[in-house]
Amino acid sequence: MRKPELLIPASSLEVLKTAVIFGADAVYIGGEAYGLRAKAKNFSMEDMKEGISFAHNHGVRVFVTANILAHNEDLAGVEDYLQELKELKPDALIIADPGIFTIAKRVCPEIEVHISTQANNTNYLTYKFWHELGARRVVAARELSLKEIKELREKIPKNLEIEAFVHGAMCISYSGRCLLSNYFTGRDANQGACTHPCRWKYAVVEEQRPGEYLPVYENERGTYIFNSKDLCMIEHIPEILDAGIDSLKIEGRMKTALYVATVARTYRKAIDDYFEDVKKYQENMEWYKAEIGKCTYRQFTTGFFFGKPDENTQIYDSNTYMTEYTYLGIVGEKNSQNEYCIEQRNKFTIGEQIEVMKPDGRNIAVTVKSIRDEDGNKMESAPHPKQKLWIDVGMELEQYDILRRHEHKENV
Repeated sequence: MRKPELLIPASSLEVLKTAVIFGADAVYIGGEAYGLRAKAKNFSMEDMKEGISFAHNHGVRVFVTANILAHNEDLAGVEDYLQELKELKPDALIIADPGIFTIAKRVCPEIEVHISTQANNTNYLTYKFWHELGARRVVAARELSLKEIKELREKIPKNLEIEAFVHGAMCISYSGRCLLSNYFTGRDANQGACTHPCRWKYAVVEEQRPGEYLPVYENERGTYIFNSKDLCMIEHIPEILDAGIDSLKIEGRMKTALYVATVARTYRKAIDDYFEDVKKYQENMEWYKAEIGKCTYRQFTTGFFFGKPDENTQIYDSNTYMTEYTYLGIVGEKNSQNEYCIEQRNKFTIGEQIEVMKPDGRNIAVTVKSIRDEDGNKMESAPHPKQKLWIDVGMELEQYDILRRHEHKENV
């Protein structure tokens, strides 16, 4: 049994570097066009070049999404875009549309093509179809069970890789091909502009009684009927490997560096522990579950992997995230006064206890001893987001350590 790839999302150069340091084998990113996360920060060509170089220097691969469902007007721009990407040498392109696939095979045949989940890959003949056209990997539709994936693995070529989502937000629509956003707001999810209407609150209105909102569930006047729990398979690494999945994919190209670091580090340790000793994996399960719960999430489900989801996989009473920790910043360079540079993300103060999150799995409680701004002025607190600061926490830190603070609340 070969060790699977851990594939982590990145919304920006900062998050890419975090994913690499905290355990990714590969990172997937989007450029400024033709990906399905238009609202994410995404990568300029300059940042993409730096990110690919950084990842490659650490032995990590980079995949670039170009997985919109293209219209005629998109095709000329796609060709120009792929010509630019060709020079940056990413390791793979993630594509859903046969037209974009055709352009990619002509413009940059040396770059691997992976077929996006957006292409509805639900059976072994579909996998064989893409393989014969030159695809190296196909991403399983989220509607597949592990039993189906295992059968699929047995009937496709051995050199065709299977990638599957194992953690993150679930979509209400088939393989993510949603029309709700376009219908309600004119923003097309299949063009990368989803407004996430599955997280909105709904009620039933009978045609002859306008304005009278009827309960959908229990006794509430309105409910989040499309609001799925998040996928989490940290407890099922053995079953995932038994099904023959080659790449374990984390959803979240709009998530923070704290989220990415938390999920990457936890799955990295779970995979490594399992391959070192199955008993070690089992004994550390409570640690994995505790750690994975320290990032934002909407409760957890195993999705379709063990059969079709039922009423227990939905959240009916709210669309809030569970949040245990607040992201404060990433550690940067050190100065001669043993202070460390960070770009502050949330407010913290002198004397406050915070936590240093290490890539190796350690979480170290420290106290903020001093804060200075860029000009050297002393500060009692750091209230301004993205302000560059120099801090002392009374211990040696390393570049890319994450600073966070424990909370006890829910955030929308």
